[in-house]
Amino acid sequence: MLLWFVVAYWIVSVGIGLWAASRVHTAKDYAIAGRHLPFYMVTATVFATWFGSETVLGIPATFLHDGLKGVVADPFGASLCLILVGLLFASPLYRQNLLTIGDYYKKRFGRKVEVLTTMAIVISYLGWVGAQITALGLVFNVVSEDAISRPLGMMIGSGTILIYTFFGGMWAVAITDLLQMVIIVIGMLYIGGEVSTQAGGVGAVLDHARAANKLNFWPAMDVKEILGFFAAWITLMLGSIPQQDVFQRVQSAKTETIAVWASVSGGVLYFLFAFVPMFLAYSATMIDPEMVDGLLAQDPQMILPTLVLRHAPLFAQVMFFGALLSAIKSCASATLLAPSVTFTENILRPMLGDLRDKRLLLWMRVVTLIFTVLVSLYALNSKASIFNMVENAYQITLVTAFVPLAAGIFWRRATNQGALSAIFLGFSVWMALLLVGGEDPPMPAQFAGLLASLFGMVAGSLAPTLFGRELPSTAHRHLHPHPHIHPQNHPHHHHPSESELSSRSE
Repeated sequence: MLLWFVVAYWIVSVGIGLWAASRVHTAKDYAIAGRHLPFYMVTATVFATWFGSETVLGIPATFLHDGLKGVVADPFGASLCLILVGLLFASPLYRQNLLTIGDYYKKRFGRKVEVLTTMAIVISYLGWVGAQITALGLVFNVVSEDAISRPLGMMIGSGTILIYTFFGGMWAVAITDLLQMVIIVIGMLYIGGEVSTQAGGVGAVLDHARAANKLNFWPAMDVKEILGFFAAWITLMLGSIPQQDVFQRVQSAKTETIAVWASVSGGVLYFLFAFVPMFLAYSATMIDPEMVDGLLAQDPQMILPTLVLRHAPLFAQVMFFGALLSAIKSCASATLLAPSVTFTENILRPMLGDLRDKRLLLWMRVVTLIFTVLVSLYALNSKASIFNMVENAYQITLVTAFVPLAAGIFWRRATNQGALSAIFLGFSVWMALLLVGGEDPPMPAQFAGLLASLFGMVAGSLAPTLFGRELPSTAHRHLHPHPHIHPQNHPHHHHPSESELSSRSE
């Protein structure tokens, strides 16, 4: 019965996604839902996109092993990323009315920076999407009682998600995310109540975790441990900011105010609900300690699904796996769409020459198909855990794309040369430490790469340019026309209109 429920739910959600495809008529509809999403839909798609397989399976497994300080990257860093995007980045990016985040890099720093940052962003999605596809294989294997192997489950999952993402784009993602957010919230709260009762209540679980030192958050007063803790925190908190899926949600909002506060509210909701799977997994140590001990040594990601199958009634199982599938699907569809759109717009489109809107839309769909195939092959051959796949995915954007984005928006003197220096130094130092640092590098590679990127931006921007005098970026002048005048009140400030964006696409 559980398997048939999963099949029925899968069919219904794919059908909803295909129905949403009827709203897609232009590349702008496909990439950012035509900038028509209201507050509740943007909030839902922000929350549902981030509440993925790592939240339900990866974070609880890491928490059982390392306690709260082991999950500093996610949910602490991940939720702070969304809040920072809303408070600091949403407004200046929304005002520019762009299709992709790569368009921002091009407008601010030129074509070379656009290409380099776009490639880094696209590569970073391999780990995140790979984690979702890996989790789909696990779920299909569990609910079918091994009738569907994990590799076959991964192929079924990625293929069906591709169907509605291919046709519906951001509209399909946003509408299915709204449904999936409701199922995630109800399912997690319901199964939390069921498991809490069996474990003796919330207070008993928290007391047990506190006695086992699982609630200790801050690292020991050791320089190396502090650096590792801080590096893990900033990997998702800062490395996730220059990402196309985050940018899409900002740009999809109807208004600038919605873009700001929907991102903040989505981040707060994510932080609150991410603790429910951790609570459930720790409850398992009290309900079935032998099962937990066995799976910690073999596959800790299976602890939560096994607990539900062994100790929850059928309805609770349906609610849990419905919530889990919703989490995975919403995250997977968003992370398939985002790199495909930005690769098409910022890499392919300039190479293919003058593309009319319909041709651009076709190429976005073709790239989505190709990326799905590539990331499925990556997931099938990866041995990394779901949590590590997600955490490692953002190191490359942290060391290459974050500093140019932040400096481009907030530092008037940032130049093209500074951005290129930041990318080169950040990537080089990061790769050098990964390759020669061994098992015990003197400093976390991503932290050293971020410092090198920051140094490159400052030194490159302040040093004499190698190619003659470099004028401040037009994008920065557009955002900050005068240090004492807000852009919206400046007499010559101009917001790009809807027709202007459409004409750029056509």
